[in-house]
Amino acid sequence: MKPAVIAAASLSLVATGCGSSSGTRPAPQVSPATPTAATTKPVSQRALASVSAAAREADSQLRRQRSQPYAIGSVTLTLTDPSRTIGSAPRSFDTIIRYPKPVAGQAPGPFPLVAFGHGFAVTPDPYSPLLDAWTQAGFVVAAPVFPLENANAPGGPDEKDLDNQPADMSLVISSLTTGSAGRQGGLAGMIDSRHIAVTGQSDGGDTALAAAYDPRHRDPRIGAAMILSGAEDPFAAQFAMPSSGPPLLAVQGTADTINPPDMTYAFYNQAASPKFLLRLIGAGHQPPYTEPGAELTAVARTTIAFLDAVFKGHPARLNRLLAAGTAGDDSQLTGKQ
Repeated sequence: MKPAVIAAASLSLVATGCGSSSGTRPAPQVSPATPTAATTKPVSQRALASVSAAAREADSQLRRQRSQPYAIGSVTLTLTDPSRTIGSAPRSFDTIIRYPKPVAGQAPGPFPLVAFGHGFAVTPDPYSPLLDAWTQAGFVVAAPVFPLENANAPGGPDEKDLDNQPADMSLVISSLTTGSAGRQGGLAGMIDSRHIAVTGQSDGGDTALAAAYDPRHRDPRIGAAMILSGAEDPFAAQFAMPSSGPPLLAVQGTADTINPPDMTYAFYNQAASPKFLLRLIGAGHQPPYTEPGAELTAVARTTIAFLDAVFKGHPARLNRLLAAGTAGDDSQLTGKQ
């Protein structure tokens, strides 16, 4: 692959392992799926040309704004859910929140909220380049440190706590949009509670998928989901994707042996439109989301374009990527609107 750098990313951290504690996930309880890249097609050039002049101008303004990325503010808050416990203590965990700090000429907010879930046996830290890119693009990014799955969990990470993590994501959303946490420090007035996305990588992707679509966990406040090499919870009964739900972006490396591609295709093929699939050709499990390079560039470019289209009314950038069928070197982007 040709080397590339995300202009919006400001940190480069060494990634540690994540995914199932056994190294591979159990096979999904569905029939093998046909890769969606063969069953969907990008938006046609004719459709792209139909984007209104107003939408093109709005997209042009957005690109000009992006030439000067937002600065990043951050705060770490401890969130507690007294209705759930770990042992005899209320369930509690830290959440690292990044928020845009406008400079002259930039919109002051409020900004959409993106709740991000880390993978098994890591923390949010390795994902800093991607989380920074989202923040600098104008999104508040909240990354909980899952209390029993993180790398530093007492007694070692316990993957079987995965089923409790969708409620952790909902607690993050509630705390920042209707609770006092969203009024602390630099967060006051920063969060647009009407526009909320969930995302995550590996087990964090499983968590986001459940929070957005699983009827046992579904949070109706979620308006978009980005599943990064994730799948259905391997420890829970399988569920059918709903006939309607928030717009979906799925990202998957084709050489991933921890979350094999068919596990992503299984839920993607069931999902209602609008939905989009970014396939990273030859990519593995975690590096595309943690290690600066062509893969991370494609992930950042596509996720930001998706969020801009869903929450900011700027579809032209996503449509251009779809028309090209790619977000950069060794990537394939398809979708159904």
